[in-house]
Amino acid sequence: MVSTTSPAAPTGDPVVDADGRGAGVPPGLLTDRVYLDYNATTPVDTRVVDALVSTLLTDFGNPSSTHAYGLAAAEALARAREQVARLIGVPAGRLTFTGSGTEADALAIRGVVAAAVDAGTRAPHVITQATEHPAVLAACRSAVAHHGARLTVLRVDELGRVSPEDLREAVGEKTVLVSVMHANNETGTMQPIAELAQIAHEAGALFHTDAAQTVGKLPLDASSFGVDLLTLVGHKMYAPKGIAALYVRDGVPVTPLIGGGGQEWGMRPGTENVAYAVALGVAAELAGAELANGAPGRLAALRDHLHRRLEVALPGRVHLNGDPERRLPHTLNVSIDGTRSHELLDTCGHVAASAGSACHAGRQQASPVLTAMGLPPTRGLSALRLTIGRWTTAADIDRASDELVRAVLGRCRRP
Repeated sequence: MVSTTSPAAPTGDPVVDADGRGAGVPPGLLTDRVYLDYNATTPVDTRVVDALVSTLLTDFGNPSSTHAYGLAAAEALARAREQVARLIGVPAGRLTFTGSGTEADALAIRGVVAAAVDAGTRAPHVITQATEHPAVLAACRSAVAHHGARLTVLRVDELGRVSPEDLREAVGEKTVLVSVMHANNETGTMQPIAELAQIAHEAGALFHTDAAQTVGKLPLDASSFGVDLLTLVGHKMYAPKGIAALYVRDGVPVTPLIGGGGQEWGMRPGTENVAYAVALGVAAELAGAELANGAPGRLAALRDHLHRRLEVALPGRVHLNGDPERRLPHTLNVSIDGTRSHELLDTCGHVAASAGSACHAGRQQASPVLTAMGLPPTRGLSALRLTIGRWTTAADIDRASDELVRAVLGRCRRP
């Protein structure tokens, strides 16, 4: 074991079952590996799986049918919508289920721009920022290509923050939409959404936020935020991949991306995926209970414990990327001098995490997020994203930090 003098591990691990992990833990986590990639995807809670399978087997009717089987499915769908809406403090009737966060982002951005064009606005103006998720950036580019929109991409500072003053200078008479994510998926840096939304509204524009990394992880009231549209994603909150939702404030015009039946109030035609919606609803209920039980504080303590262990074992070599204060409680992005993150993780067979760089055709490239923050290529190429979640324990943190340090010091063999 690597010797450190870091403080004792924080207390406050989740209430555990016999497996030592906690309720709902999926069997795939009960291995000798440590999963530190919760921002990429969360394991599906077994309680969510139980609800999903039960719905598939019992409430299998088409929710548009008027017989007993259809009515049961419609009731299950309505209940799920209520559960998700309650988590973010909005009316259930303003929530549209989609197949992914990417689809929800596209519906929000292209749908608002298309509605503006339909209403007679020529060359509508859209604003986003440089460290957005690729789904938002792609939707903005599509709005330019398919709807004749004009796009402004705001810069960020060295901590990944958008300046409200930059937004104030960028908005204009033809600005129809501003889209800024609530928290960055790589660094965890959180944006001042309420202030940005107010600036957009003062200019007569709508405001969209992709809250994939914050819904279910932090208390969130979309109504008090002042946002007009909000994206949330199932597989970031212990539900399966393939289900997400878009909140649209009452009165906001959105043109659907596809035509068809009248499902989801015409916003997203196609027979609803009732079982996955139910899964998302149960995940929302679990998240609400977890938030009420102080989960953000527990995760922040584990995150900081991991950071301290790395700093103590590798003095002067560990550098935090992102805002040290306004960031997600479960996200740690650090660069370690003298390393390449891909190579480092390749030697850590028992730690599952993400590199802050991408490998294309055998060449490593620094993350566009870190590059947009002005970090030098060496810092980007050595960045690690270490993200924790519902079933992460203090023992996991100790094991993972020990293995990472051994790898940095050249004491690990490739698995």
